[in-house]
Amino acid sequence: MAAGDPRARDSSVDTIQRELTAFARRARATAARLHPELPLVSYTLLAHIDDQQGCRATDLAAHYMLDKSTVSRQIANLEKLGLVERRPDPDDHRVQVLHPTDAGTSTLAATQGSRRAAVHDRLADWSAEDLGRFAAYLLRYNTAHQ
Repeated sequence: MAAGDPRARDSSVDTIQRELTAFARRARATAARLHPELPLVSYTLLAHIDDQQGCRATDLAAHYMLDKSTVSRQIANLEKLGLVERRPDPDDHRVQVLHPTDAGTSTLAATQGSRRAAVHDRLADWSAEDLGRFAAYLLRYNTAHQ
């Protein structure tokens, strides 16, 4: 099949879809092994809160295109685990801003280190050029049509 052949494109898209699904499953399984009480969605939200140095639950819902009730459940779990706390917004005390606790920051640091090591191991035999291309393709894919 030629590169411009619609069947070749469809086959490639099918492969990409299948491999992205496998990637997501593996990421969830890895997250569960690294911290059994911290599902991948919770880990992702905690990482975002930490990266933003605090944010509102509505910001999380909008950024990840999640239902507000889903975010609320995840945040409640993070609070129950002692990983996130709510603080009043200094500019508007009616608004609550989520911040990682010291335990949240520690858990995130330990988990990120383990996750980074797992990715490094998986990509150990890739060239710098391949890694750069893969990173660029992932960025391109994840920023398309946001």
